[in-house]
Amino acid sequence: MDTTLIALVELGAVLLLLGALGRFAGKIGMSPVPLYLLGGLMVGVGGLLFTRVDAAGVAHNPMEPIEEFSRLAAEIGVVLLLLMLGVEYSARELVGGLRGSWRAGVLDIVLNFTPGAVAGLLLGWGPVGALVLGGITYISSSGIIAKVLSDLGRVGNRETPVLLSVLVFEDLAMAVYLPVMTALAAGTAFVSGLKAAGVALVVVALVLGVAVRYGPQISRLLHSDEQENFLLTVLGLALVVAGVAGALQVSAGVGAFLLGIAISGAAAKQARAVLEPLRDLFAALFFVLFGMSVDPRTLPPVLLAALALALVTAATKVATGYLAARGAGIGVAGRWRAGAALTIRGEFSIVIAGLAASAGGVPPEMTAFATAYVLALAVAGPVLMRYADAFGRSRVRAATRRVRSREVGAADPVH
Repeated sequence: MDTTLIALVELGAVLLLLGALGRFAGKIGMSPVPLYLLGGLMVGVGGLLFTRVDAAGVAHNPMEPIEEFSRLAAEIGVVLLLLMLGVEYSARELVGGLRGSWRAGVLDIVLNFTPGAVAGLLLGWGPVGALVLGGITYISSSGIIAKVLSDLGRVGNRETPVLLSVLVFEDLAMAVYLPVMTALAAGTAFVSGLKAAGVALVVVALVLGVAVRYGPQISRLLHSDEQENFLLTVLGLALVVAGVAGALQVSAGVGAFLLGIAISGAAAKQARAVLEPLRDLFAALFFVLFGMSVDPRTLPPVLLAALALALVTAATKVATGYLAARGAGIGVAGRWRAGAALTIRGEFSIVIAGLAASAGGVPPEMTAFATAYVLALAVAGPVLMRYADAFGRSRVRAATRRVRSREVGAADPVH
């Protein structure tokens, strides 16, 4: 059969698989991200499908006919994920959130980057591996958290603004972290990595300044009553900005994120309506293709270490959310809900692992480790969110009983 026809059949099969996995995830009330990763593991090298082994004994991906498209689709998926994340926040909201959450943000870095960095060193992956693994354990999944908050009806809860401010701080931290990490993973000297970070900081500052001052004008310029024209303009601009940002070693994803920040008002609302289906498509392809790049036979050696790190960093994220909510005067139940929400890792942990793997500066088992780690917390996080409310209320009731018992004991006469 012609190679193009084989590619069409394989791409169609992948999309059908994604659709089935998404339906199943919806029925059981969980994020589809871990199922997409599992689907990729099933059909990739070493998966359930037949793996071709050449004369040299090298295993080949059974999806080779769509390999070129896969790489481009994965890049577009990262760009759209970060673009739409930027659209969710206005520049003023980001600046305000940064001012109000910097203490919680610093605490988040200390509590959650450190375990991953230490684990990377203990696993023998060196300073670059430690830097990459620290980022993977640090960043929570804004997309999955937002979806679960909506599903559970907690968007209007008092702890939600505190939770979002921590996520905003993490997103801004990524604008500095990604260029440094990608430069060092590619083997660039540390000084060059710092230069890339400096460029990123300057670009972030300029974009935020322009977005705060001229955001409405930029949005009016992009806005169009014709959805087709708007889609082509914004998507084309996002890809150009991402490519230029990548050429400046700022990271293509960060460039898209900064463009998203500049889009506000009616243009932001239109971007959500027009671009979200496209983002979901390419993001799903990114996750399944990342899973396809991992040989399931590489998971068992790293599984116990990944689960242990997941347990540790789930606890540190709960502590981060709890302390941040307590600092904002939120009640005990709300503190536990905020902490449980932050435990979820997902798309951006995978993005970090994917960028590091493509740069070639990390050991091959890093992708397997990241997959196992994200699978564990992408599944466990939403479950913790469901039961955090009941746990928090039980803690409140227990504290109330203790107070009442002390009051009763104080009121009793001494015999």
